[in-house]
Amino acid sequence: MEGEENLFKRLLLENDDELAEEIKNITGYEFKDQNLLVQALTHHSYVENCESSYERLEYVGDSVLNLMVAEEHYLLYPELQPGDLTRLRAANVDTEKLARAALKHQLHKFLRHNKPILAGQIKEFEDAVMEYPLHSWGLIDVPKALADIVESLIGAIYIDSNRSMNITTKIAKDLLQPVITPESIQMHPVTMLYEICQNKGWKVNIKDMWSKKTGEIQVFVDGKFAGRGRSEGKKFIAVNRAAHDANQQIVRRLAQENAQCMASPKLPTTAEF
Repeated sequence: MEGEENLFKRLLLENDDELAEEIKNITGYEFKDQNLLVQALTHHSYVENCESSYERLEYVGDSVLNLMVAEEHYLLYPELQPGDLTRLRAANVDTEKLARAALKHQLHKFLRHNKPILAGQIKEFEDAVMEYPLHSWGLIDVPKALADIVESLIGAIYIDSNRSMNITTKIAKDLLQPVITPESIQMHPVTMLYEICQNKGWKVNIKDMWSKKTGEIQVFVDGKFAGRGRSEGKKFIAVNRAAHDANQQIVRRLAQENAQCMASPKLPTTAEF
């Protein structure tokens, strides 16, 4: 089996100068150790029994990002409570947010992998994000590898810069623009569904009809059909889409009832769904 050092030498010889220059153009950072750069962009599928994939650097980058965002939010939003800070941080470093950064800066073009299905997944994601400019809040399927290489690249920069948080933070901030703020953050569709129904005293039943063949989840509120969602690939996406569909129908219904009450204020209101 080819040794780790020889593997990296062979990878670097392929187009090391071009790769380093491209990443420098994106990040403004010039790697001293190009082995780290190659490792940050190498998926475990690239070669058989790959021992030098991006996974360790991804681990470092994940920790750096969470600390960076937590510190930034702590200083920017002194009025926010810990729970709100946690939600805001999570929204800015979750898989979809990081994958969007990879797509925006075209980092996926430098990903070394041997996973044919990934190209199709990235194209589907690229098309899907057009409908949601900032975030879909769980409604679209995200190729995790895109988020991984953002974390691994940030981890590689942190290590290569002699663990400089100042350098790494500046680059990471630029990569992750636009950020999600307290004004732009939205509630997860399932959380929203339960919160609306709890306030109205309605019982929620998410009916699990999901299989890879049907891909469908249905939502019932107080025994009545309220919405459906589909995703043949991942069940939790179907659940999110079903909750989102139900939320939209509930909001429309409440708006109609409010309009009727305004037109006829003496009509009694009902708590039934």
